[in-house]
Amino acid sequence: MSFTLPRGRIIRSKRDIEALLEKGESFFKYPIKATYLLREDDGVSRMMVSVPKRLFHDAVDRNLLKRRIREAFRTNSGLLNRVSADIMFVYVGKETADYERIENSVKALLAAIDSSR
Repeated sequence: MSFTLPRGRIIRSKRDIEALLEKGESFFKYPIKATYLLREDDGVSRMMVSVPKRLFHDAVDRNLLKRRIREAFRTNSGLLNRVSADIMFVYVGKETADYERIENSVKALLAAIDSSR
């Protein structure tokens, strides 16, 4: 079993991002908001992360939070049982959260997405 986040699991297409924002539903678990759109295809969930520059002016802080969110998704993506979804995680907290808090939030959001189908 590989423990990497492959390039194909990250949303990069402008068309996919626009569809996610227009048609997606969302859940919130502080400090992360997740917007998701269920897909009918191969069963692989894709993700993207956004940390606003308005809240975190230093790139070092934004990159740290994005790394923590990606790691939490990578290690807990098994919670999405046979669900294929595009997920956008937006960090909305005003302070830098530790990894445990981010991981708990991502777990709760993934469980909510899995139960929503």
